Order: sequence, then C-alpha cells, then structure tokens
Amino acid sequence: MEGWFEIGWRAGQRQLESWHVGEIRHAGQQRHIIGETLHDDLACEHGLERHRGIWLARGLGLFERQGKIDGNTFIIASSMARIAIIGAGAIGSVLGALLDRAGHELTLIGRPTHVNAIRQDGLIVEGTLGTFTVHPSASETLEFQPDFAFLVVKTQDVLAAVQTSLPFLSDVPLVTFQNGVRSDEIVATHVPRAQIISAVVNTAASYLTPGKVTIAYPGSIVLGRPFGEPDEVLKTVAGTLGAVIPTKLSTNIQGAHWLKLIVNLNNAFPAITNLTYPQIYAHADMSQLAVRVMREGLATVKRAGIRLEALPDVPLILTHLIAGLPIRLAGALLAASARRRESEWPLLGSTLQSLKRGRPTEIDYLNGEIVSLGQQHHVPTPLNVAIVEIVHQIEQSGQFLGIEQFKERVEST
Repeated sequence: MEGWFEIGWRAGQRQLESWHVGEIRHAGQQRHIIGETLHDDLACEHGLERHRGIWLARGLGLFERQGKIDGNTFIIASSMARIAIIGAGAIGSVLGALLDRAGHELTLIGRPTHVNAIRQDGLIVEGTLGTFTVHPSASETLEFQPDFAFLVVKTQDVLAAVQTSLPFLSDVPLVTFQNGVRSDEIVATHVPRAQIISAVVNTAASYLTPGKVTIAYPGSIVLGRPFGEPDEVLKTVAGTLGAVIPTKLSTNIQGAHWLKLIVNLNNAFPAITNLTYPQIYAHADMSQLAVRVMREGLATVKRAGIRLEALPDVPLILTHLIAGLPIRLAGALLAASARRRESEWPLLGSTLQSLKRGRPTEIDYLNGEIVSLGQQHHVPTPLNVAIVEIVHQIEQSGQFLGIEQFKERVEST
C-alpha cells in the first residue's frame, strides 16, 4: 500500500517521498522502516528487533515516528531525534540552531516576533562558531509529542511554560536549562520526577533581535538526574547534545547548579552598568567588588553545607582562590578569567539582555537566592541585598548606573 509522508533529512531539509508499507530505506545517517509487520527473515537481515510489536533498529539508537497511510498504521525509525525547545531565547535558539544543523527534527517554541522572523527568513547565527542560517520549525506553543523536550525559559516563566506544554509531555524526557537552583523542583510539581533531567549550561550568547542570535562563547553543558541516578535515557540525551556542544554527566547536578549560581552573582554587574564584563573588570576596584559579592555567596553556601561540583570551565580550585587570595590578587584573577572569554562579540550577561528586551530579570533566582539562603542560615549578605534592590529599580526606571554610582550605592549598605 502506498502513501505520502513528510520526512526530515540529515541536513534539516524536508521533502515528500512515496513510501510502501513494509519497506526499508536508507538516507545518509537515517534508516526508515514502514509497516507494523515485516517478514522475520527481512527483519533479521537488517539487524532489527521487535519493540511493542513493531520492528525497530534499536541497536542504532533510533527514534520512533507513528502515523497513518490510507488507514494503515506505520512507523518510521530515524537516527535523528524530534526535539522541542520550549523557550527560544538566546540559549534556546543556539541549541536549536546547532541541533537543527546536525539534522535533528527541531521545533523552536518562542514569542511571536521571533517565531515569525524564523518562519520568514530562518534563524541567523553569528559569533565564534561562524555565521550561518538554519530553518527549523517554529511555533508559539508546543503542538506535538517530541522525543525530548528542552525547557529553556527563565526560571520565573518555568511554571507557565510547563503548564501550557503539559498535554504533550507525557513520558517525554524533559531537560531543564535554567540558571539558579529552583527550576527542577518547580517542574516536579507537574511532571513526574523520573522524566526530569537537569542541565547546567555555560554558553554565552545574546538574543536582542528577532530571528538572530550571537554566540560569544560556545562553552559546555553538564547533565544529571536531580531526583535519581544516571540511566540510559540520560546518556542518550547527553549523546545528542554532545554531538554539537561538549557535554558531560554529573552525579551531583545540584552542586553544579550552585557553583554556576556563584559565578552568576556577577551577572548583575553588566545589568546595572550597561557595560560588558571586560569593560567592568578594567576597573580594579570593580573586579574586587565582584570578588566580595562571590565571597558572600561562597560563605553562605558553605554554612548551608552545600557541596559544590566543578564545571568544565570552572574548576573548584578557582573558587578556593577567589575565597582565599588577598583581595587584589583575587580581583586580578577574576579579570583575567573574563578576558580569556573575550572576543569581538560582547559578553552582555542574561540579566542585561532581559532589561534591553524590556523583560523581567531573574535576579531573585540569582543574587536573591543567596540573600534568602543567608537569612535561613544567619549569614549576612549586604552586597547581594543591595544588588537585588538596584536591579529591580532599573527594571522599573530603565536607568542604568555609572561605575561610580554603582560603587557608591553598594558601599553605602
């Protein structure tokens, strides 16, 4: 029996092909199998095994597709995953572009202006990985059940994004990509814990114009199970991501999130001053102020008994040096670390990008997290308290502070 079905090729392009039920086809890295029943000899010849009554090439780590042709059920098994990225901001768009370019069936879920720009002209990527354009599917809401779902919205938007997408997330591995340490618990109020995978992403990117994203620092990803032990699903997700960006597994993903949060305490500096990190750290007193902000965080985390986990780009020895070196040396170390990532594409920080787009920041889940933890464990955090207040004021006024104004405001606390 013959019918038509739209398939995704390795280059991310789509075209229509005529298929026959029971037929096996090869296309680059993909193998396609149609039909609920195949002759046993044919199945064995192609190295297939039966899964839920359907022959699949499970040994190749393929993904299922199901549909109808003239009333007959068929499946396609493909080596490329169907991935939904819920939250097509800077990081979500970068992940989407890289995965689409690798050949996965990729859909970006984002705001109307970004979605419309992608549909019209594609997603333009520039930066340290070169300039290229991809043409992934784009939608304002999730309307299908993916193999994996990547949740890449801000922490304050997690609950609404999960609730909206929930009808299509049954039994789907859901990977959280938020800064801070709250996201996994929020997701777990609506999604079974066994489905949740947690990611710490150390990529610097900016999204200020619909349909365009800039990669300033490609970085890396750390994955782990926040509510369980590593398993084959986690390894499959890691393999998919690892093909486009360095990815490692962790058995202490919460500790990795806390270390990223300590690093992100200075995300507020560009947001307050409208300057890049290298511009800010060119002032020795500002790099020293950044050290003091981080030291508040480190002291609070230590009092709370939280075990930090090293990141690929942030070894634990760096935190020991930040905490223990004389303030001038620690400041110089922090400034040197920022210069190492400097390129022709500015490092703006996610909090400043939110302000520039007129969106609420996640400052309460960054510096605000240290303030809250400090209150619980009786650790004073006056610098982080001041930073949270200043960023909220800028959210309301839209007025950035100069370097001297910033220092005066913080030092007066």
